[in-house]
Amino acid sequence: MNRFELCAAALRPVLAAVLLLTFTSCASAGQSAMSVSETADHHTEMGLSAEKMLELQRIGNPVTSPDGTMVLFTITKVDAQENSSVTHVFRKDIDSDELMQLTHETSASSPVWRPDGERIGFVRGGQFWEMRPDGSDARQVTDIDGGLSFVMYSPDGAHLSFTRNIKVQPVSGVDFHPEFPEAEARIYDELLYKQWDTWFDGTYRHLHIAPYNDGQIGEMMNIMDGEPHDTPLKPFGGASQIAWHPSGTKIAYTSRKMSRTEAAFSTNSDIYLYDLETGETRNLTAPNPGYDFYPNFSPDGARMIWNRMVTPGYESDRYRLMEMTLETGDMRELSRGFDGNMNSASYSKDGTRIYFTSGIEATVQLFELNMLARSAVPPVRQLTEGIHDVTGFAEAMQGDESLLVAGVMSMSSPVELYTVPASGGDMRRFTRVNDQLLGELTLGEVTQRWVETTDGKRMLVWVILPPGFDENESYPALLYAQGGPQGTVSQFFSYRWNFQVMANAGYVVVAPNRRGLPSFGEEWNRQISGDWGGQAMQDLFSAIDNVKEESWVDEDRLGAVGASFGGYSVFWMAGNHEERFKAFISHAGVFHLEAMFGTTEEMFFVNFDLDGAYWDEPRPVSYDKHSPHLYVRNWDTPILIIHGEQDFRVPVSESMQAFTVAQAMGIDSRLLLFPNENHWILSPQNSLLWHREFYGWLDKYLKN
Repeated sequence: MNRFELCAAALRPVLAAVLLLTFTSCASAGQSAMSVSETADHHTEMGLSAEKMLELQRIGNPVTSPDGTMVLFTITKVDAQENSSVTHVFRKDIDSDELMQLTHETSASSPVWRPDGERIGFVRGGQFWEMRPDGSDARQVTDIDGGLSFVMYSPDGAHLSFTRNIKVQPVSGVDFHPEFPEAEARIYDELLYKQWDTWFDGTYRHLHIAPYNDGQIGEMMNIMDGEPHDTPLKPFGGASQIAWHPSGTKIAYTSRKMSRTEAAFSTNSDIYLYDLETGETRNLTAPNPGYDFYPNFSPDGARMIWNRMVTPGYESDRYRLMEMTLETGDMRELSRGFDGNMNSASYSKDGTRIYFTSGIEATVQLFELNMLARSAVPPVRQLTEGIHDVTGFAEAMQGDESLLVAGVMSMSSPVELYTVPASGGDMRRFTRVNDQLLGELTLGEVTQRWVETTDGKRMLVWVILPPGFDENESYPALLYAQGGPQGTVSQFFSYRWNFQVMANAGYVVVAPNRRGLPSFGEEWNRQISGDWGGQAMQDLFSAIDNVKEESWVDEDRLGAVGASFGGYSVFWMAGNHEERFKAFISHAGVFHLEAMFGTTEEMFFVNFDLDGAYWDEPRPVSYDKHSPHLYVRNWDTPILIIHGEQDFRVPVSESMQAFTVAQAMGIDSRLLLFPNENHWILSPQNSLLWHREFYGWLDKYLKN
């Protein structure tokens, strides 16, 4: 799951006190020395700058029509000047080059096809709307207090399902003491009182069902009424954790039905099946003590597949693919013998195949399971190849040929849609929304090398070269430390940690897939747990030590940067780098493991990855060997420390401690705090400010 840092997070002089930097939009500030577009960009003009990166359009996952001939997706555009973004729904037909914008003006998201293909549903302003496939005749369907999310049509078109936030438990001071209506307080009796960036307010996401008839809904029913539980799982669970049975008479959903304190220490979620006709709810996956989620039914309704993790408390366990025969409850593992995750699995429209994505050597590819094969475990076939990540897919039709429409990205390109023949063959471009802007740029070359680690293993390292690279020149280099801890340095195109933007600033970027990162087998992935400051840190050193031997790298101008576990890595390396680096940047990093255990929220993460609590007997070695604060007496290198104050996974106190140490030791240091950001920097102008500070710090110490 990698929720310590999902995918790659956002990240950057001598100051004697905290530098608190807060930006608002120009419109709300009322004045500005110069517009965002006028601010000086001190990096090369040939490649991708932070400003140009924000101009790129962001494509959502494809949604195909019932007959498979039309594809819906969203495109999000960022307006840095207004410090905002807008999202609209687009349509492109399989046999057409025309791109049709279906929604206009205010944002619209989450498109879904009505089963008869006559209407498209979408969410706008927290309510459900419908329109014709050409975008005309848009009409509001719901007017529900507090809004709704994750809307789906039942397969027979007779019902809508959606989630709403329902107040179940008292939390506020007024809830407990109505005699003090002006008092501001929160009162908690359980853990998970905060999660990622949100204080628990007593509400839960409940699944609702309402009769539906051509744009009209009947009385909605909360099928989780009174339950102190969520579906989808908070905070990152989405619509794929809910699935209608093909009959339209049952619906499956994912939930973790335990107290909040229990849930803080447990990854035990289950899949529940609700029967609309009887009103009964059945737990389909009770025996497994780890995650069960992402249900998907076969077209005939006889079977269900889902993802399972079998290790209790281990949120980065391998995604096994399970299948259940619903009538008998018999189940089997379809992923036996496959040493990787099976993600986003779904049956083909005819039920003869299961499509899924999986990481392989720091890329993400599409795969197929042949369900017609007469074998205990269906054979696996890889459908795509190349240096890219597949981000999502949906099945479509072109004549009699079955196609997969897939989102594909790389370090040099944001997501575009491609078609992939289900029978095999080359991918073909389906959208080109960013071609014009990217065509005006010269991007850095992304190269791949295999580096030997200190324990004799082979490690894949991406090396991204500056645009216009000249091997006769000598460049400063950045070691990029990935977060996670189990988050692959794959071919992601990040709008926060963007390697092309780093390369465009004149740096060689060294991005290793150190120990603990998926797509290299279960053993490689698992080794990080309980060994944060061990082999993984040596892997980082092996990567930079290998690349710095190149004639075009100046080994006297090396920096190390990272966020989340990458920020931890920077703090750890600051006390152990043996004069390799001249500058550090840590974003949202863990500094003190005992403090982290006591102030984070999802306890199963630290409990598993640190081998237990610091008061356990015997005491886990992590606290006395791997905590960065143990090595601060060796700190001697300038460091920029960044944190969002709404980060509850890695609380801001971690960075405050590190900054205090650096200042007390007289080390050039700066603390950059974002009061309204969480684990990531999401606001457009905050992002631009972040980039200014990030590269200003690096340039000061690595270019002067």
